[in-house]
Amino acid sequence: MFELWMTLIPILVADLVNPVLFAFLVYAAGTNRPVVNSCAVLLGHTLAYYVAGLVIAIGIEQISDHLSNPQQIDYIIGFVIGLILLWVGFLSWKKEKIEQAEESRSLTPLMAVGLGAVVSFMGLPFALPYFAALDQILKADLTPMSALGVLAGYNVLYALPFALVPVLTVTSGQKSQQILRKINEWLERVSNFLMPILLALVGLALIVDSLIYFVTGYEMF
Repeated sequence: MFELWMTLIPILVADLVNPVLFAFLVYAAGTNRPVVNSCAVLLGHTLAYYVAGLVIAIGIEQISDHLSNPQQIDYIIGFVIGLILLWVGFLSWKKEKIEQAEESRSLTPLMAVGLGAVVSFMGLPFALPYFAALDQILKADLTPMSALGVLAGYNVLYALPFALVPVLTVTSGQKSQQILRKINEWLERVSNFLMPILLALVGLALIVDSLIYFVTGYEMF
């Protein structure tokens, strides 16, 4: 289990460089119910991310059951994800700036949960590290309950840094809007620089891991 988390943590770091979610959290924090709505967006995103992970993992396992070597299909999937990560990492150097909707500042908590769920499916480049994490969890050959627990833990760790938005809103009030906008601008600049590098590194690691397995039959991760 420790070895699995040593693999998942670097992937989680790449997954966290997500300006899309933070931008929508900042938007929610500027609505009529800043704390409730920002928490609702984060909750909706986390639940949708977790459910999507379950659906994807079940789909991969069903594919594996129809093949003679389920371990091999995990590495094939990892290799393909690695290639996609490299390609998206290259393309993301030219990523267009994310525009944030500012037309309305009225948002209900239920709408905010739905908004968070929608955000979780936006921007394929930002979801790719999650696919890589799922592949690593499946390769670990855990019991179903352990796998669910690891996936839940991954999603909780993912959500924790973004909880900064409602926390700042509670502690700083109106001043939090200026602070959050500055953090959002900084995150966009950082993600423009770091995202291609992190995606490429995760992609290379998956490709190397797959190639070592195909050539030697041994696992690197």
